[in-house]
Amino acid sequence: MKIQWKGVMPAVTTKFTTQDTLDLDMFTVNINAQLEAGVHGIILGGTLGEASTLSTEEKSTLIKTTASITNNKVPVIMNIAEQTTKDAIKAAHQAEKDGANGLMMLPPMRYKAGERETITYFKEVATNTSLPIMVYNNPVDYKIEVTLDMFEELLKEDNIQAVKESTRDISNVTRIKNRFGDRLKILSGVDTLALESLLMGADGWVAGLVDAFPAETVAIYELQKAGRIQEALAIYRWFLPLLELDINAKLVQNIKLAEVATGIGTENVRAPRLPLIGEERANVLDIIQTGINNRPILPDYKSLQEPIIS
Repeated sequence: MKIQWKGVMPAVTTKFTTQDTLDLDMFTVNINAQLEAGVHGIILGGTLGEASTLSTEEKSTLIKTTASITNNKVPVIMNIAEQTTKDAIKAAHQAEKDGANGLMMLPPMRYKAGERETITYFKEVATNTSLPIMVYNNPVDYKIEVTLDMFEELLKEDNIQAVKESTRDISNVTRIKNRFGDRLKILSGVDTLALESLLMGADGWVAGLVDAFPAETVAIYELQKAGRIQEALAIYRWFLPLLELDINAKLVQNIKLAEVATGIGTENVRAPRLPLIGEERANVLDIIQTGINNRPILPDYKSLQEPIIS
């Protein structure tokens, strides 16, 4: 399956049972909710997926399960976040074997690689897999920035095709478009900058709160694409307090609480993460409940047409 690198792609949470095993039943409920809302891809094993706590076998199970549920309706993308180049290549091979259609890749973990090391890391993986790759550029959280000069070198590899743009610098969307045109597809990776990024020319949105509110997220994307900006903006303004739950150290716990509230998830996380308690939990629940109480009525966003530009 060829990946278009556009639209809404949920970075889905990994569902666990109270016995700390994969909860594939609830995982299936959530993936089906995403598909019903009209998402354009599924991303596994990111930060929200608690990737650092998953075994190789669990990652394989998630890919195979998701591929079975989606049944080629949308691409299945696996995140790679490894400490060594050797392990990253191995993870790419395994993801391809398990049925993933593409990869999202972070720079090397733990070690703060230099520019040459980071470029070599990405290129070594790219030349060892046939899968298309989206580079996850998040210097705020992961301390390594993939600059435009670095992308100039990376794009010599045909299968490096997209960037999850999480620099928090909204003007970077324009810089990328000015320099690379459509050669490097841009997906916003920051929920609270998503609509702004789309209006500046980003191709899609790797979303977090979509895990709990899939229809609202896809509606924003489809409305802005159709030129119905004011309608998209109204939903986005309602959504912002919820979206801010994603730019927080406890984003996994926050979003899983939201999934519980909308009936498509559980609160179970894997240690060392623990469920929220006390005032912190009450504050998050208040934000979620306020959002649900004021949930907008959505237009028929699935049948919208792009405006004709003469």
